[in-house]
Amino acid sequence: MRHFFLTLGLLLGAALPALAEDSALATLQTGDAARGWEAVGRLDIAGKGFCTGALIAPDLVLTAAHCLFNQTHTQVDPAGIQFLAGMRNGRALAYRGVRRAVVHPAFVHSNNADTSIVRYNLALLELDRPIRSTQIIPFDTAAGTAVGSQVGVVSYAHDRAEAPSLQQVCAILGEQQGMIITTCDIDFGSSGAPIFRIDNGVARIVSVVSGMAEMDSEMVSFGSVLTEPLTLLRAQLAAGAGAVQPSPLPQVRVITPGERTETGAKFVRP
Repeated sequence: MRHFFLTLGLLLGAALPALAEDSALATLQTGDAARGWEAVGRLDIAGKGFCTGALIAPDLVLTAAHCLFNQTHTQVDPAGIQFLAGMRNGRALAYRGVRRAVVHPAFVHSNNADTSIVRYNLALLELDRPIRSTQIIPFDTAAGTAVGSQVGVVSYAHDRAEAPSLQQVCAILGEQQGMIITTCDIDFGSSGAPIFRIDNGVARIVSVVSGMAEMDSEMVSFGSVLTEPLTLLRAQLAAGAGAVQPSPLPQVRVITPGERTETGAKFVRP
């Protein structure tokens, strides 16, 4: 654990001087502000907590693997998960249950975080029904996380549970051992939030938020490099992995800011 964060410190020290200033968080409370980000949604998990997820196909949501585990390190029943696409001010544009959920086979849920966990901290959820709407367009994914690249993140969190926030400009500090480290501003509930690279006005997901750490009194966030892990997760679903559950009736449970949760949506400090 100590070596992990010492290694990060060396990497960050080399990258920081060249970075541009990050933008502040902007709340996406209105339809105009949220336009283009409707495929990001809140994942309500077993009625005990929430994470953030994003559509990468009409019936597939990408998020962090640790969101699907409780404090006893047991994976939650997919039937207890609901995806609320474009959730704003107590209402979503679409509500879907989850049929199947697969996590990377190398991921091990633990109270400690190290590179062997972070690099595989991805999950793919198959919805009970596809979301087909001209207003909710799934995001493409992309590779490429060069040091100094500007990225953005859209997330829900404990203090913004009813509407997502956008940080349009944060930066990649480095890529290491299958994970990326960023300056993006995240908090509890932000787990699984998509990290975007924006090319010519088109947002593509390059990672999802796995956690955060404190370094030199500054917070950094980190996530998996997508390419190989996501390919494996897609293959698992295609092969029939993930328990098939009866589709639950849509239910909405509003989680108030600051409410304690019992899911694995957690973060770490060195």
